[in-house]
Amino acid sequence: MALLLGFLLLLELCWDTSALGPLSSTKGSDGLEFELPATNYETKDSNQAGPISVLFQIVQVFLQVVQPHPFPEDILRKILQKKFDFSTDYDKIIYYEIGIIICAVLGLLFVILMPLVGFCFGLCRCCNKCGGEMHQRQKKNGAFLRKYFTVSLLVICIFISVGIIYGFVANHHLRTRIEKTRKLAESNLKDLRTLLIGTPAQINYVLSQYASTKEKAFSDLDNIKSLLGGGIHDELRPKVIPVLDDIKAMAEAIKETREALLNVNNTLKELKMSTAQLNTSLSDVKRNLEQSLNDPMCSVPPVATTCNNIRMSLGQLDDNTNLGQLPSLDKQIDNINNVLQTDLSSLVQKGYKSFNDIPEMVQNQTTDIVSDVKRTLNSLGSDIENMSEQIPIQDKLSDFIGYINDTETYIHRNLPTLEEYDSYRWLGGLIVCCLLTLIVVFYYLGLMCGTFGYDRHATPTRRGCVSNTGGIFLMVGVGISFLFCWILMTIVVLTFVIGGNMEKLVCEPYQNRKLFQILDTPYLLNENWKYYLSGMVLNKPDINLTFEQVYSDCKENKGIYSTLKLENTYNISEHLNIQEHARNLSNDFKNMNVNIDNIVLLDAAGRKNLMDFSSSGVDTIDYNVYLAEMGKTPTKVNLLSFADDLDTKANNLPQGSLKQSLKNNAQNLKTIHHGQVMPLEQSMKYGKARSTINQSIKELQHKSSGLRVKVANILSSLDSAQDFLQTRISSVIVKESSKYGNMIIGYFEHYLQWVKISITEQIAACKPVATALDSAVDVFLCSYIIDPMNLFWFGIGKATIFLLPAIIFAVKLAKYYRRMDSEDVYDDSSVLGTWHFTL
Repeated sequence: MALLLGFLLLLELCWDTSALGPLSSTKGSDGLEFELPATNYETKDSNQAGPISVLFQIVQVFLQVVQPHPFPEDILRKILQKKFDFSTDYDKIIYYEIGIIICAVLGLLFVILMPLVGFCFGLCRCCNKCGGEMHQRQKKNGAFLRKYFTVSLLVICIFISVGIIYGFVANHHLRTRIEKTRKLAESNLKDLRTLLIGTPAQINYVLSQYASTKEKAFSDLDNIKSLLGGGIHDELRPKVIPVLDDIKAMAEAIKETREALLNVNNTLKELKMSTAQLNTSLSDVKRNLEQSLNDPMCSVPPVATTCNNIRMSLGQLDDNTNLGQLPSLDKQIDNINNVLQTDLSSLVQKGYKSFNDIPEMVQNQTTDIVSDVKRTLNSLGSDIENMSEQIPIQDKLSDFIGYINDTETYIHRNLPTLEEYDSYRWLGGLIVCCLLTLIVVFYYLGLMCGTFGYDRHATPTRRGCVSNTGGIFLMVGVGISFLFCWILMTIVVLTFVIGGNMEKLVCEPYQNRKLFQILDTPYLLNENWKYYLSGMVLNKPDINLTFEQVYSDCKENKGIYSTLKLENTYNISEHLNIQEHARNLSNDFKNMNVNIDNIVLLDAAGRKNLMDFSSSGVDTIDYNVYLAEMGKTPTKVNLLSFADDLDTKANNLPQGSLKQSLKNNAQNLKTIHHGQVMPLEQSMKYGKARSTINQSIKELQHKSSGLRVKVANILSSLDSAQDFLQTRISSVIVKESSKYGNMIIGYFEHYLQWVKISITEQIAACKPVATALDSAVDVFLCSYIIDPMNLFWFGIGKATIFLLPAIIFAVKLAKYYRRMDSEDVYDDSSVLGTWHFTL
């Protein structure tokens, strides 16, 4: 009852402290994370009885057989509404309790009849009746009956022993559980105290986390250069940077074009000089050969044929290239030099700098706005810090903690008395179990002595001392059974009626929550309130707030705010009251005025420079002619082969000046080949110079291809980017400013979302309340008391009931073990062969 009262008081407390809720963990974007520290409680969620729970289940099955009717909800409702009339509705109670009533009536009959039967049985035996006569008549099936009675009594004694064991176990279990009551009460009270003390700390913790939110917001405000300015810069970058990169690449192309033109032009000049020298040398040799062929010997056959052949081959001694006819590149070089007088790279870097200065410009122009936002956030922080003082919780908490302290004092003061009374109960239960043990021990001793001391050859009057002692033990057991069995049955009936009804009317409906469903019946506890709990807690009886729902939510460790539906009486948003601050923040960011319209990517001089480059004439050069000339050999014929052929022909001539002249010219050709042709070929065809000049020519060809179109496209992209900066940048600024403002406001929305979740779902999680109620009813009352009590009467009742057949079989069997005063003797001298009774 005390714990139930505490539960109701805690509900009242939660009515006035509705800003409470469960433990929550919320992660936000940008790494802003909030998490309430977990609260640990000592009391376990469930109570485990151990192996003895199997015995408890057996008893519950027995009760289900005895009392199969469903829980009498209608009867209980009428009782609570004080509309139950026993004179008219008694039949409903009898119908529900019929099983228990029948068992109780049978038990009472046992209590009444057993002493009477025992009294009559004793008188009967005193009159030498009912087996009291110390004479045993001989029967043909006597041995079988003795064995049958022995086995039956042994089996019955085993059943009695099992019942006694149940009694001992239940008695001990109840004592040990009562000893644990102090610890159970202290752990529950400590958990409730932890709940009440931890709730203000949780509220303060939640409110204190505003500092982390504000610190994050201030950090982002101080970093507006990279966040807002960088955002605007990144938004414009795809439109601007490619254009500047193209212009920068074009500036580099201009410089590379000049270098390539100079390389090609200088190399051509060198090749032209070398070709002119070669042409002069070949002309000299050709002239000398023509003079030598005018020798008179050339008119004498067969020399004339050789001279004619040589004269016809002289046309091959000519220059094979037309390098001298290739136009000079001086004009294009001069044009490029004029273009390079304007430093286009420097102009591009100015464009880069102008564009990259956007974050700095944003920071310089938003100083006042940042200060205003910080003031708004500081004002909001002051309001949130004052919230803990506005929540009326401290007084109620101190009152309830005082009640817990009083309850703890009451328990500590009265628990010794309970333990003392339980020791008396335990002693009484021990006496009952020992009394039954004494009876069954006499039976076991009687069976043991009678069985092992029995001599089948001995006559009833000559039975041994051990056998006789066994019979006496059996009769002692019978006598004690008659003396005390009615007392035992009285105890069994009382505990059975109390324990059985408590199990069926309290424990079982509490576990399946039928009790809560009855309490939730509309207009039951208060005829003016539809829902009693909502009327008591919220003062609004029409709100569907039920005991079962509150208990279930508390079992799931939900916060009291959502469990008790306190949103109907306490508006969290009104107490937070930051909507106006949020609007102010939003307006500050919307009114942010950032002017960055004066960005110039490339000025007029840079544009003119690009146009001059496109009209420099490098794209009009026929580079294929240059490449073709560079691919030719310096001479039409291989001079070395020509010289060898000339030398061979000279060797076929007779000795003379002609022969010697031809040999000299052949030698000159060889000298020209090695001294001029081979170096020239090395330069034009195989050497590094040719590779360099070819590479330069191809590079020029590539760079100049579509030069005017390339420049036009760059200028068009430049105009588009510049126009975008002038016409669209304001929308980009508004977009990024809104995004930046939403990020700052999002921190506080995220924080407030966490505050609401914490308050509505997790702070003051009421699991200790449900655990305390479970501890009072399900654990203490049902598991600690009712279950062992039911097992006790079940075991003792079974043992007591089996005393009845045990008495019968013990009395019957004692005749076969005890020494008789007389016996039947068969007389052989009798003519008729009859039995005679001999004293």
